[in-house]
Amino acid sequence: MTTVLETIDGGTRYLEKRGIEDARRNMQMLVAHQLGCTRMDLYLQFDRPIEEADLVPLRETLKHRGEGVPLQHLLGSVWFHNREFRSDARALIPRPETEELAEWLLRQDFPADGRVLDMGCGSGVLGLTLAAERPGWSVTLADVSPDALALARENAEALGVSNVEWAEGDLFTTLDGGFDGIVANLPYVPESERPTLSREVLHDPSLALFGGPDGLDVIRRFVPDAFARMRPGAWLALEIGHDQASQVAALLESSGFADVNVVTDLSGVDRFPTARRP
Repeated sequence: MTTVLETIDGGTRYLEKRGIEDARRNMQMLVAHQLGCTRMDLYLQFDRPIEEADLVPLRETLKHRGEGVPLQHLLGSVWFHNREFRSDARALIPRPETEELAEWLLRQDFPADGRVLDMGCGSGVLGLTLAAERPGWSVTLADVSPDALALARENAEALGVSNVEWAEGDLFTTLDGGFDGIVANLPYVPESERPTLSREVLHDPSLALFGGPDGLDVIRRFVPDAFARMRPGAWLALEIGHDQASQVAALLESSGFADVNVVTDLSGVDRFPTARRP
């Protein structure tokens, strides 16, 4: 009978041959998921035999991972700022940069109450994290995709986050009133980059990825509308592509925003434009 270690070794070789990065960690995660334990638990049971009842579904998930299906979709969840969120093909898989944005926002000295908008919320990781960490905020999660909003609602229910509202529509078309803060991770990948993206990234919804020829079509529509819907003194924070900072900063300034700044991510990339409505 095949042991845990033998299964990990064999699966790692299979994934390596199919060009999967960090193949051993991927295989460990798949085995741990199938056995209902943590990856660290595996180190204490390398000699444990794996029953055929577990090997059959494990082989199937291994095959899908080798075909480029994201690990997060196969596991059905992703960790974001110390919380586990459901993850599947209905919404973008959260990127590490988005978690950096959440952490930056939570370090700011924003008012303890107010109405905050997460535009383009996807699976809800950003807006629900803010709502959970700032219970005095009323956080509206908005997205054009009904599938993404359904996933976000499932995450809100699973996490027990209740200080949230929901809006389905193209940017501000279904939203009323003003906001004290807006955060947005909108589509920013240029269409020209589609052929260069990895198999894993291409499993994300195109609607959440691509923003026209230069990636800024949605952001150009969003910024002036956001200014009009923000209360005096309200803050704005965006996530953008690695080479879009100067264009977005200029757009913010021309739309009337003050205190325009671009925060770098941990890789030193100008990633998060921030601003304030005077």
